[in-house]
Formats: sequence, C-alpha cells, structure tokens
Amino acid sequence: MDAQVVEIREALRQAMDEEMARDPTVLIMGEEVAEYNGAYKVTKGMLAKWGPERVVDTPIAENGFAGIAIGAAQTGLRPIVEFMSWNFSFVAADQLISNACKAHYMSGGRFKVPIVFRGPNGAAAQVSCQHSHCVEAIYGNLPGFIVISPSNAYDAKGLLKSAIRSNNPVIFLENELEYGDKMEIPTEEYLVPIGKARIDREGKHATIVSYSRMLKFCRTAADEMAKKGISVEIIDLRTIKPLDIATVVASVRKTHRCVLVEEGHIFAGISAEVGFQIMEHCFDELDAPLVRVCQRETPMPYAKLLEAETMPGKERILAALEEVLS
Repeated sequence: MDAQVVEIREALRQAMDEEMARDPTVLIMGEEVAEYNGAYKVTKGMLAKWGPERVVDTPIAENGFAGIAIGAAQTGLRPIVEFMSWNFSFVAADQLISNACKAHYMSGGRFKVPIVFRGPNGAAAQVSCQHSHCVEAIYGNLPGFIVISPSNAYDAKGLLKSAIRSNNPVIFLENELEYGDKMEIPTEEYLVPIGKARIDREGKHATIVSYSRMLKFCRTAADEMAKKGISVEIIDLRTIKPLDIATVVASVRKTHRCVLVEEGHIFAGISAEVGFQIMEHCFDELDAPLVRVCQRETPMPYAKLLEAETMPGKERILAALEEVLS
C-alpha cells in the first residue's frame, strides 16, 4: 500500500474532497471556508475545485447557518458545517440542542439528519477563556449526537469520512494546535470505524485513557516511566460517544491501574463518565483508585504561565501515574 506524509489539516481536506467526489449531496458551509480557504486552511482550494454551490461562505451568524444546514440535512443533503471555533457553536446552541440531535426522534424516524459539525476544540495558544472551551462533555450529554475527537492525521481522515457517511448528526472535534502535525497515511481510500478505541501503546503496569491533543503528553509521560522500567498502556478513545468501554476495560483488567486524562474540566467531564464505567465493569480488577488529570476548575487564563498551570501536562500525568503505582 502506497503512503503519503500529510498534516492533519490536509488529511481532513482529503476526507472532504473524497466524499464530495463520491457523493454529490455533500457540501461545506461556514465562515471563511471558501474565499479565505478556512480560518485554519483546512478547506484550501475547495472553492476552486467544487464551486460556490458546494463550498458556501456564510455570514458570521452561527445560529442561522447551523439551522440552514440542519434543514438541508433533513431534506436530502449532507452538509459539513465548520465552526471557526467550537466555542462559537454556543451561539448556535438552540439549533444543535433542540433540532440537530432531536429531529430524528421527534419526527418518529421520518427525518434523518446526516450532518457533520467540525472545527477546532479546546485551547490554542493564549486565546483566553472565550476561545478555549472543550465542548465534548456538553454535547456528549445529548442523546442523538455522535462525538468524535481524533488525535492524528490517519484517524482524522478515516473518521471524518465515516462521519460524513453517517445518517446521524456528528460533533467532530479537532485541535488548532494539531493542524500542522504530520503523519504517514495511505494514499488509497480507507475508513476508520466510529465507536472503536485504539491501543496507542501496549503496556502492562498501568493504563492511561485519553484522546485528542492530550495523547502527546501521555506519550511523553509514558516515555519517562519507561526509563524507570514501568510499562504504560495508552488507549486513544478516538470516539467519545459511542464509547468503546470494552477496549478500556480489557486494558484495565491487564494492568489493574488507570489514569484518565482529558483537556476538559474535571467536574462532569468525559473522564468522570469513563471512570464510572470502569468502576461498573471491572471494579474488582483495580489495585489502586482511579486518578483523573483534567483542566483545573477555572476559566482559561490569558497569561501564558497561568494557562500552562491550568492545563494538564506531562508533570501532572507523571504524578498521577506515580500515585496509582505507589
């Protein structure tokens, strides 16, 4: 199989391009996605290739264009909606919460909503609290949504293609600081299944469960532990909802210790749900209490040093590993 080295933004672009070629009902909508090539250049060149009917620049009106896209999805199209930041999706909250994830149920199954909402989630570099929120726990709380959060180019492409083909509304969470990360991926078409976690690294002494950008910090912490002879297994959830708890539980049954790492806040977060399900499915296999490493319970500061202190990182993950191993 031939391979290519691409950035995450290019992998996402390839996914959309391939699906637009495969299915004429797929279109892209959002602020600056056409003439400006997207705020993070994910849609670069798409307007020139597909034209203004399939790559649609919208006003700065998230509630309006989200509603238009949901209506389009219910009547035969497959929109991909880019939020310039997932923080801006809160402007469209009524459309997402009241319509996108409920239309299939409220119509008695008559209307499908095959729509993907995508864009950067979480913190970037000093963009302060109104541009740094992690939304997965918010949208994960709503029945009807699929929630996906890839950590690398291979998964980003394969999962986005699967999301576009899904007949359900998908929350697709990227990260601004990862768009330039490179990885070798196949040149041939491939899909990554929704709802299946990935074993990022095999280990036997402790399990780390995480996703998205936090995988980088988990790997560096695992590298440090390896110098001490400690083997850490890393599980990349990839899909937040539906959650692949079976892969997580299998790992915990092997290592008997677990650290949960997420960029979002600790209260009512994804690690709270995963932790509860671990306790529910394999409590007797644990040799130490679960430990969570999350963003501190404060809005994101602007100051660089305070931002670093608020966010999870290698040192806090190392401390958590030491705690479960002690």
